[in-house]
Amino acid sequence: MQNVMTHQSSSSAKADDPVNTDGSNKNVLAPFTGCPAFAGHDEFGVLAGAMHAEHDVHAPAFAHDFGAFLAEQATIERSVLERARRAAHTTGERFDHVLTKLGLVSEGDLAVSLSKYLSVPLATPALVPAAPVLAERVGADFVRRNRLLPLAVADGRLALGVTDPFNDEPVRALAFLTNLSVVTYIFVPADFDKAFEALYVTPAETDALALHGGADASELDVQRLRDMASEAPTIRLVNQIIAQAVETRASDIHVEPNVDAVLVRYRIDGVLRTAQTLAPGLRAAVTSRIKIMAKLDIAERRMPQDGRIKIAVRGVDIDFRISTIPTAFGESVVMRILDRSRVELDFAKLGFGEAHVAALRELMNQPNGIVLVTGPTGSGKTTTLYTALKALNSSERKIFTVEDPIEYQLAGINQVQVQPAIGLTFPHALRSILRQDPDIIMIGEIRDLETARIAIQASLTGHLVFSTLHTNSAAATITRLIDMGVENYLIASTVKGVEAQRLVRRLCPHCARPHESAGYWAETFARDVVGIAAIGSADIRQPRGCSQCGETGFSGRSTIAELLLVDTDIHRLILRGASDSEIDESARARGMISMYANGAMKVWRGETTVEEVLRATRMG
Repeated sequence: MQNVMTHQSSSSAKADDPVNTDGSNKNVLAPFTGCPAFAGHDEFGVLAGAMHAEHDVHAPAFAHDFGAFLAEQATIERSVLERARRAAHTTGERFDHVLTKLGLVSEGDLAVSLSKYLSVPLATPALVPAAPVLAERVGADFVRRNRLLPLAVADGRLALGVTDPFNDEPVRALAFLTNLSVVTYIFVPADFDKAFEALYVTPAETDALALHGGADASELDVQRLRDMASEAPTIRLVNQIIAQAVETRASDIHVEPNVDAVLVRYRIDGVLRTAQTLAPGLRAAVTSRIKIMAKLDIAERRMPQDGRIKIAVRGVDIDFRISTIPTAFGESVVMRILDRSRVELDFAKLGFGEAHVAALRELMNQPNGIVLVTGPTGSGKTTTLYTALKALNSSERKIFTVEDPIEYQLAGINQVQVQPAIGLTFPHALRSILRQDPDIIMIGEIRDLETARIAIQASLTGHLVFSTLHTNSAAATITRLIDMGVENYLIASTVKGVEAQRLVRRLCPHCARPHESAGYWAETFARDVVGIAAIGSADIRQPRGCSQCGETGFSGRSTIAELLLVDTDIHRLILRGASDSEIDESARARGMISMYANGAMKVWRGETTVEEVLRATRMG
């Protein structure tokens, strides 16, 4: 198996190209990548054709061999391979296409796997040229239609990135057209789209769409809105906005109309970043397209609407929660991205330390009682609860959840979606669940006294209850429940533990550099945080920014938390109505590590920054 595919026209070979005794040309595209191309072609490059003969993508043998390769690489579970093979045989579609359509393998993982399987190198973003190559001979339409991109020309060779290594015809046509031998690389589809947009897309298409009919006039005509939302440029634009958000690991997409533009912003690692600015004339088309996808009423522009979308993005099934609300310049749209493939339900990967996880597991193994996770919106509370439920999920336990909305579906767990419009509220659902003989109940959020009382009733009757509250600290949760109207003695006898948490951005491991005031902060933490020096020498760092992290200096987020265990002393303090500060002081005296201290330890180890911890804990 050769490690590149080479296509060559009969007149393109050079007599003076240095050729080794094994017949391979070791100097092909050396100025470009140093990657060798091989001889042995017919007039249009039969080497790749021979490879295709060996790998007939429509044959059952390819599905068997490539499927086995994917399983060996742990790209796909063996249990679902047969399902994909049957689907390919039934529909007549290519096995690799079926994998992405069923959401079993992402387009990115498929490209990497094909690169390894065929021994064909990947076209990395670093290989994308600064300007179109052979622009006078290879047009944008040919590039877009065949999804191939000229990367470089050197020594009579053309480096060509393709998204489909088995689509031989356009590559042969290009070899004939350019009279060059072609060295082929495999593009990840997302990388191809970015490269094509950067090299070939001009504002002309977008401007034409924005001017098509005029936004203000079309907003009064529902059929015109439908027509605009169904036009190819609109569909491509919305798909590109969604795909780019998913690729950059955004949690939300914000489409915000202003007086002279439409802002598209992504929330990445908790921070909003402007992704692109659209012409104001695109407002109606883009908003209508999203509303149609979410099955919302495009004629209703005076009232807020909520909906859901489930689509495959780059071969991965992703759920979107859609919210629209009218503003002065049109409807603002927010799309919450729920990408199950990127949610790691593992305490260690979420950023929890070993001692904290051990204490959490002790709470999780209680036969009954209430365990609360608190923090502001977007602090990872639901993910923490899902991680706990995943660890507790077994054939011996019956687990119910009541959520609004259900963010991620968990196999083996009974999840109930609250629907207030038909009377299925948290209290109503909980009353019914208690008659379903559950062992563990998760309540998405305790919002009122009625829900709190049912949770307490469930815990008193032998159930373990998990839920969330919006409070600033673990100790403040106790007084929040009292303010709701729950009696002190009920809180003291049912609440087993309260975890308060926040999310801080992780420093990019590729570009983080030593902090300019590392000495000062090391002294401050050593003085303020008990035992911090015992975890090793300080490595206090600050962000710089590089291509790996999008020039932000951060990549991903980590949890900082404090865990309040309701022991005998805390029980006594609750009964006598002690203040937040008294409960907090008592818990710290017996070993509770505060959120600030937990964050300081992460700063000490070089995982996050001082500024992130101070922002999250509101101490600066």
